Amino acid sequence: MNITYNQAAKALNASIEKAKKLNIPVSIAVVDAGGHPVAFARLDSVYGVIDFAVKKARTAVMFGVDSDVMGTIIAGAELHGYGMLNSNDGLLTVAGGVVLKNKEGNIIGAIASSGGSPEQDKEIASTGAVVLY
Repeated sequence: MNITYNQAAKALNASIEKAKKLNIPVSIAVVDAGGHPVAFARLDSVYGVIDFAVKKARTAVMFGVDSDVMGTIIAGAELHGYGMLNSNDGLLTVAGGVVLKNKEGNIIGAIASSGGSPEQDKEIASTGAVVLY
């Protein structure tokens, strides 16, 4: 299963609206089940967070859990944490990357926000995720 462009746009637009309500300039990335970009928005955010948004989304979809959950897993892997963070062109294991599932519960991609606090980024991405259920 893979996210369609229309699903990605729907999730992206919901997250954009949430970011605007919070008045937070973020970058938001949607990736497919393989971690490849499908949709992206930069709401007057700084350039540095563009890559963060993509990496958070890729981290979530590649491991099937939200990016902050992966951070907790890696934190317990003292000897392997560094290698895990630098695998797959680099992971980002802070809050803001959320797995996207279809109505059947299958992972079809991920969405991530970067530019706010970790809690704000997760809230923005989660808003995009729930519109697909």
